[in-house]
Amino acid sequence: MPLRETLAQVDADLAAGRVPVARQRLRGLVSSFPYNLTLRRRLAEVYRLYGDAAEAGRWMYLEEDRSADETAAFEARYGSPGWRMKALAWRGPEAMAATAFAEGQLVVVRTACAETLGHPVDWDDPASYRHGLEEEYETPSESWSVSGVLAGVGCLVGALAFLAIWVNGVVALFD
Repeated sequence: MPLRETLAQVDADLAAGRVPVARQRLRGLVSSFPYNLTLRRRLAEVYRLYGDAAEAGRWMYLEEDRSADETAAFEARYGSPGWRMKALAWRGPEAMAATAFAEGQLVVVRTACAETLGHPVDWDDPASYRHGLEEEYETPSESWSVSGVLAGVGCLVGALAFLAIWVNGVVALFD
């Protein structure tokens, strides 16, 4: 679907309250058109509807009028330059950026990543910065919640009941 038609669908989805669908369409567009800062801005607006400052900051990172709070949230969530490179989903040289500010931000992130890893990295070669990703980011572990424990116990009881009925059936077959 062409860009103009997809954006019209995004507008229709948002008007109908289908925010997740609009978000997915915009994510696809940003993936297809990584240089289009307007698409990134629209995606940030959708994440603001969710109240997700880090993701709004992620997609506004290349904009000069970005929010300091959102930028800080993005940088905190994606703590290393390697994770920021991956999160920004840029492809190609920084010179393809629409503004000098965006180009400068991309250069800063790539340079910081190269310095951290100790070798050159390239936007078009995720393997060049992937090495640092495994070691520097851990999913925060959450403590057990009552609902999580109850769900686990319920699944265990259900599995045991199924097993008991099955064993009873097998025994009845040979009885």
